[in-house]
Amino acid sequence: MTLAIGITVFVLAAFVGFEVITKVPPQLHTPLMSGSNAISGITLVGALLVAGRGGLVAGILGFLAVTFATINVVGGFLVTDRMLEMFGSRRRHPSRRGKG
Repeated sequence: MTLAIGITVFVLAAFVGFEVITKVPPQLHTPLMSGSNAISGITLVGALLVAGRGGLVAGILGFLAVTFATINVVGGFLVTDRMLEMFGSRRRHPSRRGKG
């Protein structure tokens, strides 16, 4: 794949992604976040495969990809958990016990 084709695919994917996300109603943001966390998990597996290949450049890029994908997955699950707390009962959530 040439660089021009790669850039074209990236720009089109970014545009389509932006258009799709802006059309999602607020009630569906939590399921959408969970779905994107799953995709980030797949990215993490791909990053691990790249990091395991030979070569210094592949190892460095793989390590960076693993680091950033892990941050993305963990942050996504933390945000999803906070969003789900808004829909749950205060009495049933363990972090709110004893707070009235």
